[in-house]
Amino acid sequence: MKRIHTILFLLLATFVMAQEKAAPDTINPAKGNRELQLKLIKARKEKLFSDSLGLQNSTKQQLDSTRYNSYGDLLHDDPQYNPRQPLWKPAAQVLGVNALFMGYNRYIAKADYGYVSPSTWKTNLTTEPEWDTDGFRINFIGHPYQGTLYFNAARSQGYNYWQSLPFAVAGSLTWEYFGENTLPSYNDMVYTPLNGAALGEILYRVSSNILDDRTRGRERVMRELAAGLINPVRGLNRLLQGKTSQVTNAEVYEKDPMNVTLFAGVHRLNVDENDVFGAGSNNAMLNVQLDYGTAFEAHKPFDLFRLRTELSIGSADTVGGIINNITGYGFLFGKPSSIGKLQLLTGAFQYYDYWDTRNFVLGALGFGGGVFSQLPLSKEINLYTNAHLGVIPLAGNSTRSAPDSLGLRDYIYATGLQGKVESTLSLGKYASVAFVYYHFWLNTFKGLDGYNSIGIIRPRVTLRLFKNLSVGYEHFGYTTDRNLRDFADQYNVITDQKVFLQLFLENPQRRGRYN
Repeated sequence: MKRIHTILFLLLATFVMAQEKAAPDTINPAKGNRELQLKLIKARKEKLFSDSLGLQNSTKQQLDSTRYNSYGDLLHDDPQYNPRQPLWKPAAQVLGVNALFMGYNRYIAKADYGYVSPSTWKTNLTTEPEWDTDGFRINFIGHPYQGTLYFNAARSQGYNYWQSLPFAVAGSLTWEYFGENTLPSYNDMVYTPLNGAALGEILYRVSSNILDDRTRGRERVMRELAAGLINPVRGLNRLLQGKTSQVTNAEVYEKDPMNVTLFAGVHRLNVDENDVFGAGSNNAMLNVQLDYGTAFEAHKPFDLFRLRTELSIGSADTVGGIINNITGYGFLFGKPSSIGKLQLLTGAFQYYDYWDTRNFVLGALGFGGGVFSQLPLSKEINLYTNAHLGVIPLAGNSTRSAPDSLGLRDYIYATGLQGKVESTLSLGKYASVAFVYYHFWLNTFKGLDGYNSIGIIRPRVTLRLFKNLSVGYEHFGYTTDRNLRDFADQYNVITDQKVFLQLFLENPQRRGRYN
């Protein structure tokens, strides 16, 4: 009899664990108000799956690791709710995006390059491509964003990252040969699809974190609007597929915890070169940083990424725009591991760099290897470091004072190498000390002959004032050592200072991770 009781107990325990594995975030219609159930599910997940100081909660081991991550969220979009659409649908949408741009250029903007015809198509198809003379912002922000639209035509219709990448390539190629009457450009055929796919996946992941098809009413409307603004192609496809009004009982999108950090303050621009602190003017500064996923659970492309965008508002900094810089990286593939208390992730990454300041411009597409580490020094103190070394297939770079041998553009095209180190000492909830250093070695292949060695250093310290509000200081240093074949060498050091308030919006499931 005792043996029978033991067997029954084991069967019951197995059944309970199976229920935990099957649906940690599912609404049961028989239990009444779904809004209340959603609140209870959220509170339960925050309690059971919080990742305080990176220590694994034993509850996580009950989850089905083939379906859920350690935070109780889906590892993949639900294939039944997000089936892969026939090939012709994303292909037609890619062509539709190009047709929309073509119509705008010709009938609204009335741009000279928008007047295409069979004769311009024939010329493009029979003439060797060129390295174009478009403005820096068009080539290094505008075209990558256009690439996100091609990419998400497929990504938002059930295709994964690798399956969506060819649509970004095809969209770029068809635009280059048929969308304008100018010759196709090599740089666009590289930069548009590759960085378009990276930024497109980031937009897809962020919009997934906003969407929740279990919700209704005002909350649902706000979620749909926000996700549609961030990812317009996905918003359109949700309307066409009827998903904006369809209500589910379970979560249907892959999600990883994401922290959002907002910096707002004053950016002091030193006037004199080679001066650590000096006279200068002040601009308003706004910075948004997204930290998605956790390094030691990354397996698929962009399970881990960081994207940081800085706006500088004032006449003394960026020339013709307010975007001072956009930088980020995304995980492609690799393997987590550990050595004692030291957690590691070794893998391949893609890098995106865009700098448009009063002193220099730099846009770079990079690929390389990186190592992430977390070392707990005490219960409250952690050291986080990531180091990278990669190749740069394509970059654009110029100092503001460099001569232009062609008289057509104020930047050159280059290839090269890059190294990056980011390290943060997190002193619990009280303070953090960060050190960031980037270095780029660029060799010109189109434009002013020569090479350039660029260093960017950004130490930062923050002190907590109240809850998730901190005050911080960042010192920015930029050095360039440009050696030109036909002109005098250039070497200068530029420094800026930033004082800011930091609002740290931390996902409870990611608690303890640095920002």
